[in-house]
Amino acid sequence: MNTPFIEFRHVHFAYSDRPILKDLNISIEQGRFVAIMGGSGSGKTTVLRLISRQLQPKSGQVLINGKDLASFSETELYEHRRKMGVLFQFGALFTDLSIFENIAFPIREHSHLPEKMIRDLVLLKLNAVGLRGIEESTPSDLSGGMARRVALARTIALDPSLMLYDEPFTGLDPISLGVIAHLIARINRALEATSVMVTHDLTKSLDIVDQVIFLSEGQIKFDGTPTEFKQDNSPWVKQFFNGLPDGPVEYRFPNVHSLTEDLLQRESIK
Repeated sequence: MNTPFIEFRHVHFAYSDRPILKDLNISIEQGRFVAIMGGSGSGKTTVLRLISRQLQPKSGQVLINGKDLASFSETELYEHRRKMGVLFQFGALFTDLSIFENIAFPIREHSHLPEKMIRDLVLLKLNAVGLRGIEESTPSDLSGGMARRVALARTIALDPSLMLYDEPFTGLDPISLGVIAHLIARINRALEATSVMVTHDLTKSLDIVDQVIFLSEGQIKFDGTPTEFKQDNSPWVKQFFNGLPDGPVEYRFPNVHSLTEDLLQRESIK
């Protein structure tokens, strides 16, 4: 069997005493596009941070091409991140830099290319997202959809082999969302990148990914194709897919009953 490009082996993670991921096992093949879904607080963004080694597991292993990230030297970690493109929620453009300088920033940080080549690369990436000609503008000049496309151009500046997307569709109108989804799908095919996308979106995401991993309570409740996800009858997936207010994930705060009973008991004592 081929070694997975990304693999989580029995990963546990907690913030202080609050467990987030519990015995998580994930396998992502090279070149696959994976959506990680789940409710708020299910551990989706934590998975991305573990892949980039912003965080380290409390126990278990996160492996890239069969090698434990925890064992990476400083040079290996730098190289891992240089080959990684991250599209942040809302784009996270540098507001005091021009569009050109925003896209040129990672190229200058991670290479020693001459300015002429940097300029050619920036224009090439802008062209890839359909925005050639706005390089001298600033982020404040752009609509939300255009700014997200610029952020995508910056993400692919160095032709990464690993793409991480953190809620790339948040805050976009339906047209802009459709454009970004189309660009992400096309760019991933062109780069043949391994891609992991954290998302709540159920309209466009399932059309462009190969694999869906659904998390709840820090554990995998589903792992399969988008078609299988749509047809899955587990209560976890059905509640999420249909936006049901109650189910395995209760809308009530866990301690609400004990709090109410305590208040009633106090009133009866009076």
